[in-house]
Parts: sequence; C-alpha cells; structure tokens
Amino acid sequence: MAERSTAAVDVADNSGDEPLTAQADQSTADGVAKNRERDTDSDEAQGSGGAERPGKTSAPELHSGHKLARRYRLEDCVTRLDGFSSWRAVDEKLRRAVGVHVLPADHTRARSVLAAARSSALLGDPRFVQVLDAVEENDLVYVVHEWLPDATELTTLLASGPLEPHDAYQMVSQIASAMAAAHREGLAHLRLNPNAVLRTSTGQWRIRGLAVNAALRGVSSDTPQRTDTEAIGALLYAALTQRWPYENDAYGLSGLPKAVGLIAPDQVRAGIHRGLSELAMRALVNDGATASRHESACATPEDLVKAIGEMPRIRPPEPAFTAPPEYQRTTYQQGSYGRPSVHPGATQTVRTPPPPLQSRTGKALKWAVSALLIAALGLGSWQLADALMDQNNSDDTNQTQTTDGDDNNSAAPKPVQQLKITGSQEYVASGSAQAPEDVGNTYDGDSSTFWRTKNYTEGPPLAPYKPGVGIVYDLGSAQDISAASIGLRYAGDHTTAKLYATDSLSPSTGISGMKEIGTADASGTSLTVKASKAVKTQYVLLWITAVPYAPTDGYSGAGYRQAITDVKFTG
Repeated sequence: MAERSTAAVDVADNSGDEPLTAQADQSTADGVAKNRERDTDSDEAQGSGGAERPGKTSAPELHSGHKLARRYRLEDCVTRLDGFSSWRAVDEKLRRAVGVHVLPADHTRARSVLAAARSSALLGDPRFVQVLDAVEENDLVYVVHEWLPDATELTTLLASGPLEPHDAYQMVSQIASAMAAAHREGLAHLRLNPNAVLRTSTGQWRIRGLAVNAALRGVSSDTPQRTDTEAIGALLYAALTQRWPYENDAYGLSGLPKAVGLIAPDQVRAGIHRGLSELAMRALVNDGATASRHESACATPEDLVKAIGEMPRIRPPEPAFTAPPEYQRTTYQQGSYGRPSVHPGATQTVRTPPPPLQSRTGKALKWAVSALLIAALGLGSWQLADALMDQNNSDDTNQTQTTDGDDNNSAAPKPVQQLKITGSQEYVASGSAQAPEDVGNTYDGDSSTFWRTKNYTEGPPLAPYKPGVGIVYDLGSAQDISAASIGLRYAGDHTTAKLYATDSLSPSTGISGMKEIGTADASGTSLTVKASKAVKTQYVLLWITAVPYAPTDGYSGAGYRQAITDVKFTG
C-alpha cells in the first residue's frame, strides 16, 4: 500500500472514482517513524494538543463570546499554542456544542490545515470525530469539528487503572480497523495518542484529529503507516499496563525504567492477557524483536487487523448473578397447617393423647367443670351489661377528658434539625467554573453575599451550553436529609434545582452516577427542595439546570443567570 509523506494532501483535484487524496510514491524504507510520539503536552478536551514546531505567526486575539460566520460562538479556550487556538463553541444555528481550531490565514500551516480538514471531512467514517466545516474568512482559517459530551478520553480512563482485557481488545480492534480504512484512502493521523482516543457512553471508540492534529503542528513522516501502527501498539501497551512504553513519562502515565528497554506487557504486570501482550509488542518498534519470536512484526494497520483476526476472540466477563432465595412454601402448602414446623433432619416426636376419662369419677369431674364454666359466663355477662349502662350515663366532659388523655399518650413528631455545613466546593461538569471563590457566601449567614452563575444569552434551561451548575456541600458526617431551603437573588421565569447525594467534594462520578434526593421549581426569591425519600449522606450537590432572565444590575448586563444567597439543610 502506497503511503503519504505528510498528514495533509490537498483534495481540490479529486473527482470521480479517485481516492480521497492523491497517492504518493511507494516508500523505500518503512521502519521507525521520524517523529516518534514521546511528547507530554496536554491535548484539549475535544481538540488536539502538543507542539512539535513553533509557528511564525501569533494566535489571533479572540475571546469568549466572539462569533465566527455569525454562527459559531466561542465559549472556552482549551488550547492556545504555536500560533493557533482551539475552543469549545456553540453552533447557534443548530444549538449544539462543537469544537473549533482557529489560526491566522497567513500562518505558515494554514493551507495544509485546510487541506487536511477537507480530506478528513470527505472520508465520512463514523469511527472518527467528524470535521463539520473548514473555512477561510476575515483573515482567519478555522476548522469546526464534532464535540462529544458523552465521550471520555483514554487518558482519563487510564488514570483509574488499566483496562480489562475485553475493553483493551475492543479498543485495539476498533482503532486498528479505523486507521486501516483511513490509510486505504491515503490519510494518516501521525499524532495518535491517549488524548486522541475517546470512548463513548455506548462503548464505541472514536478517533479525533485525523490528519488535522498533525497539520496544526507541522508533523510529517516518511513512513506514516509505520508511525500510526506503532502508536496503536503504544495505546494497547498503556491500556494493559497503565505505563507508557518509552522511558519518558507522558499523558499522565509513568514511563518504563531507564536502561531496561522495551519489555513485554506481561512482564510489567501479572495477569495480563498473553495474546494482547504479544500483539502490543508486534506493533511496537523493538529492533526487529517481538514478544514471540515466531510472529512477524506488524508494519501497517492492515497487518494489525489481520493479526487481531487470527487471535481467539476475547469474550466480555460474565455478569455477576445473584441466585434468588429458595422458594419457601407456606405451612398450609406443606400440609402442616395448625402444627409446628419441623426442621430438616429433626425427628418429629408424636405425642400420645391422654387416656379418656372412663371412670365414674371422671364423669363427675366433667360435669363439675361444665357447671363452673356456665357460672363464669353468666357472671361475666352481668358485669359487661352493668359497665355498658354506666357508660351510657356518663357525660360529654368525661368523654372529652378520656380522648385527650389518649392523645397525650401518642408519639410526638420528630423535631426538624438544621444541619451544619462544614465545607463546600463548586462542581464543574463541563467547561469553565462559575465563581468558585464565592461558594462560601451561600452559608455565611449574610443574605447580602452570594454565589453567582455566569450570564447566558438564552434560557431558562442551561443546556446545551452546560448540563448544569452547582455546589457540593460537606455536612461533616453522614446525615439524614429531609429538605433544603435556598435563597435566590433573582426572580422571574423559573429556577430549577435538584439535590443529589454524592461521595466527596470532588465527586468521582458524573450526575448519572449520583443518587437524586429531590427536585423543585420556583419563580420567586426562595426555593425549597424536599427529599422524595429518606437519604443519608455526608456530601450533597445542589444542582441548578434552569435560571431566570434577570435585567441589568451592578454586576452584569441583562441575561439568564441566578445567584444563591443562603442555603440551609434540615434533617
């Protein structure tokens, strides 16, 4: 398969049944790539990162709120280096989040970035984060791409530990097949690292920055297929061991010990799948050696796909199943109704009935007992009638006093107790924080101080700009939460607030992993959220998903916003 010499090739002359990019001459040597990925630069949340070569032109002076093509409103700058910047933005026409790379039109790499973006857009493979637009306008060049709010970077996944064998198998299978398809169309990535690989909430793996990430940084390679294949091997190595397969630390992972060289993953950690360990070594450059000397090295993504196909399929782990409790038949169904149950293994003792009273003395005793019972019944009936007559002759005052006495004996309701807040921290689900330095104002006892959200141009719902904003409160210890009263600065439209139980001031899960306590709406300056059921927790998230329209005041212009003045929890 012929390879490209750079990551971006212009597609202006492509037509008909020709491939998406022009094919280059056959490479004469396809060994180690010139630009091996060992940099430790942090990629942006949904863009590309790292710097290979400095540009000659500085990044344009842009700011939050700036609009491109009267459509794409810039929100948060996630990368600014090497003469370009990358942003999280909002497509106001389609009301969705997007990512945008921006650089001056006279930047030394502006032409190659446009060509790479258009080539990637023409591929149209859903396994890659799609390029939506590539435009040169008003002395700027910008590339618009998908933003996946439900996706998680491989870097983040590996921060908590290595992947399970089935997850690692799925990752390398999907990434290798996607890159093989891209190379068949003459497209290379050249910056395939843990920051460029995403896993969606449905378990699918996506690749971002195809051709574009390398073009932004001027990265090229004489052997692009070998470069991308080695990168896939490094991804698999990191997924199995939680280590970066080179001496330098990178992407939040520790490198291998110096002077040891590249060792197989199953020699780094115990219990690693042998087949996946050998596959990683076959993809990585190791002076011609592999984990198994009987297997040849994989030089292209296509070779890697074939090697994966020859492996036995790794099945997902069996789901944990708890057997239901054994069905217990009732004593009636067991035929022992009215008799005590017998435990298994125990011997039932059969009681011998007493002999009947057959003698003349026995008969006399039965008659005497019968007479006593009749007399007792008569005496009891007379006393009952006498008591009923006395009750009818009693007055209403006595009845009232009796009733009051019964009420005084009833259980008193449990008193409501205000819970003490010992700490707090703003919770940021996506994008930038609101006002983290002011969270203490919400429980300082002073209603004139407050914590305020940013100003939004549309509402009341914060989506799609943000899923919500809020503060996590620490109650010192686990407490039963019954309600929360919230003082609000701005009235109008409606404010929607929810309470969630979470595990710390910096929750380890998203909103979907928290337990909801209650929700409420308000149009005034106070809001009460009552617990729908009993919940005991130490950390409570106050989560706001809708804010009212507020006029201009001394803090900001007119727009959708809210401020919290006082928060009190009761249990």
